[in-house]
Amino acid sequence: MTHQGEPGADADTVRQSDIRNFSVIAHIDHGKSTLSDRILELTGAVSARAMRAQYLDSMDLERERGITIKAQTVRLDYKAKDGKDYILNLMDTPGHVDFAYEVSRSLAACEGSLLVVDASQGVEAQTLANVYQALDANHEIVTVLNKIDLPAAEPERIKQQIEDVIGLDASEAVPISAKTGLNIEGVLEAIVQKLPAPKGDLEAPLKAMLVDSWYDAYLGVVVLVRIIDGVLKKGMTIRMMRANASYGVDRVGVFKPKMTEVKELGPGEVGFFTASIKEVA
Repeated sequence: MTHQGEPGADADTVRQSDIRNFSVIAHIDHGKSTLSDRILELTGAVSARAMRAQYLDSMDLERERGITIKAQTVRLDYKAKDGKDYILNLMDTPGHVDFAYEVSRSLAACEGSLLVVDASQGVEAQTLANVYQALDANHEIVTVLNKIDLPAAEPERIKQQIEDVIGLDASEAVPISAKTGLNIEGVLEAIVQKLPAPKGDLEAPLKAMLVDSWYDAYLGVVVLVRIIDGVLKKGMTIRMMRANASYGVDRVGVFKPKMTEVKELGPGEVGFFTASIKEVA
């Protein structure tokens, strides 16, 4: 996707150095959705009262089967212990082997991943497949040991297993219990300290990656994008490279997790736009 026109910077553009784009990868039932929910709660994106179990799994089929299908994204504000305000873009990837295409699209939009491993079950086959996809996408990986509150948890053995089987250094794995909320802040600190900020040129012409798109009865086609270079603003004319068609941008925004309009999206940011697109390709 490109912009036909001039690049331009804006005074209130988000600082790239303060952005962290990450996904959560885990074997099914190792606690990925529960951890995502806890992160949403801790950053204030969703109040504990409004928290519907597995908030990001918004499709009914997903809740029924307990697996994440669509690539969901949410923008979180986090004030870290270093006193800085960070923007964390959580790209929720499907944890099920049937949805490998959606996983690769989501991973390509991020710089890092949280690898969640059940401290009692250890590494499973699906974990390996997703980790290798993340490594293929050049991700920095933060290991999280979940369910350490369980009597059967063996964190030291599982750390060794992660090193032996996957080849990742798990010495600084973050021990948590997503269910009880134990040490979720440790996960957020690891994200801001260990994952890299996105790269991109603000002054370059717009270049963005399409992560997902879906049809909304009120807004028409909603397109989820990760900005690579340049700026995306309302009123711009953009060109979809694959369809080779041009569209005027009607609105630009982010998910917090509710749709929230913003003035613009710059390099490294993840958000959505709507345009007069009639159908989902």
